[in-house]
Amino acid sequence: MIWLTWSYWLICLGLLAALLLEVFREKNVWKQISAAMVIIPLALRVLLWK
Repeated sequence: MIWLTWSYWLICLGLLAALLLEVFREKNVWKQISAAMVIIPLALRVLLWK
């Protein structure tokens, strides 16, 4: 069961890294804001704050 927690955490961490790269690469402000709205709850998941 612990492997499931670690795999979930790694998936969240990978998505968070991809979204952070997207925010810095994207030129459109509205797409940056959209990505930031997804980053906030995902970052909380990675920090294990539910």
